[in-house]
Amino acid sequence: MSRPLYRGFSSGGRGSGGAGLDSFDMSYQTKEIGENGFGYELMNPAGTNRARQNLIFTILKLGLVVFIVVALSGSLYWAISISTSSPSSIYHGYRRLQEQVVSDLMEIGELSLGISRLKELEFCPPEYENYAPCYNNVSENFDLADPLVPIEYERKCVPDTEMHCLILPPRNYRIPLRWPSGRDFIWKENVKITGQEFSSGSLTKRMMVEEEQISFRSGSLMVDGVEDYTHQIAEMIGLRNESNFIEAGVRTVLDIGCGFGSFGAHLFSKQLLTMCIATYEVSGSQVQLTLERGIPAMIGSFSSRQLPYPYLSFDMLHCARCGIEWEKNNGIFLVEVDRLLRPGGYFVWTSQINTHRSLRDKENQKKWSIIHEFAENLCWDMLSQQEETIVWKKTSRRKCYSSRKAGPAICGRSLDVESPYYQPLNPCIAGMRSPRWIPIEHRTPWPSRARLNSTELDIYGVHSEDFAEDAASWSSAVHSYWSLLSPLIFSDHPKRPGDEDPSPPFNMLRNVLDMNAHFGGFNAALLDAGKSVWVMNVVPANGPNYLPLIFDRGFIGVQHDWCEAFPAYPRTYDMVHAEGLLSLETHQKDRCSILDIFLEIDRILRPEVHNIFFLVELILCAG
Repeated sequence: MSRPLYRGFSSGGRGSGGAGLDSFDMSYQTKEIGENGFGYELMNPAGTNRARQNLIFTILKLGLVVFIVVALSGSLYWAISISTSSPSSIYHGYRRLQEQVVSDLMEIGELSLGISRLKELEFCPPEYENYAPCYNNVSENFDLADPLVPIEYERKCVPDTEMHCLILPPRNYRIPLRWPSGRDFIWKENVKITGQEFSSGSLTKRMMVEEEQISFRSGSLMVDGVEDYTHQIAEMIGLRNESNFIEAGVRTVLDIGCGFGSFGAHLFSKQLLTMCIATYEVSGSQVQLTLERGIPAMIGSFSSRQLPYPYLSFDMLHCARCGIEWEKNNGIFLVEVDRLLRPGGYFVWTSQINTHRSLRDKENQKKWSIIHEFAENLCWDMLSQQEETIVWKKTSRRKCYSSRKAGPAICGRSLDVESPYYQPLNPCIAGMRSPRWIPIEHRTPWPSRARLNSTELDIYGVHSEDFAEDAASWSSAVHSYWSLLSPLIFSDHPKRPGDEDPSPPFNMLRNVLDMNAHFGGFNAALLDAGKSVWVMNVVPANGPNYLPLIFDRGFIGVQHDWCEAFPAYPRTYDMVHAEGLLSLETHQKDRCSILDIFLEIDRILRPEVHNIFFLVELILCAG
């Protein structure tokens, strides 16, 4: 039985693969040229043999080019055949198309990794349908885990065996509904939900299960509904209603333990962008269901490590019965909240422990007092409390920290890392020395925030000319994508083959992942073009880090090492964009192979025809 690819840092056999590629490339290095234009090695028999070897390698390279052209033609033929098929045959057509891609990747893998490392790519067994590497080792007892017992899965990316396989969707998988319909309804068979969870009642408070669909129309953890809840928060901040969040400087929100994304779904209609994070779950996953709805989400946990976001990145953090015991570990979880919050930002905490009835219990009183005192020592002001909900505001005055009598220390320079990558939680206050320490009420409001001026760009060491050139380039590229590629791919086009004419706005793309986001220009161009998408802007851990700039533009993103698995479940993105990523990865020594990256792309893409077209585009870029 084949096992799935478990991506991690290069070592062992994986490192040998990189070495094999390096030695192959080194054989093409240009020889020193003499004054007559010939290499010195031609003057001896050994040089003649090497010249013959170079000729053979040149022929092999030409053969590779011919192969890629033939492979892409074959993949295109299969895609066209599927596009003209009836709906009932699209799923089977996708399987045939994926099998064709498997064949293509095998040959490319042979040439990139070396013949000695080539192993046949197979489809993963059915128990891997919802596999998320780095969080859980799938075993024969995968389905025996008790969904009622919470398990904290810490992210651990360890190199696995040399076996590779492609994860197939569930047999009854159906293409998600278009946005915004997909926000309120998802297909039940597309996600992993068990009968035990339904009978427990833990999920039915947030969703309604029908014969084929799961409905979130009235799904909310809050009794009065998410709309009333967000209105309550706005009033507690001092606003008229949630439509005024933007005016108050709130644009990006981190929702901790987000349920199934109803809070973020509602805020999206108010121009707020909410990132949901929740720990890995074997079934009934908050992250999986939230992404299936078309709401930003990723696997993340406060358990032991800092989240892979820069400090001072979010305008609001929200926790509604998120299960975190904030009073534990000397308040270190609250310190992480403070790290992520911008000055003047809000921490909204909804918990049953905050009610008058709950506070009659002495143990709950003790917990509440610890949290309240620690928040004061972080220079947070408690703005308001209404029943279960408390709203704190992070100070906008640096002087507050020097006037404290107790509380966490200010981080020294060695610990004050702007963009930590899954580093251990830090007990000190970060970001105080940063030029990005700007209160939210002083920031340019959205959407003007996305267009940074020269003074703002100086903070990140970016020239205004380079920024303007990047914006113009992506604006032109997005226009070309929509004009030249297949009608199956983009949201302007009215229907898929076999579909009835849909109602506007014809949104066939929703979840977009940019694997090498740079300044976030692709995201900005999509929004300028009026596309109803959100973009997960990923900054590779081994490249220039412009993630703080991306967040300060009002976008969301994450730092990530593409030799590890992305913190998401399979089949969660409609489009993956990777301009410049392959050249970045292939120029790094002792890294994972291009084949590993392609397999990870296949894992997180939804099984639709246009995803294969983008995979083809990636191969072309690699050439």
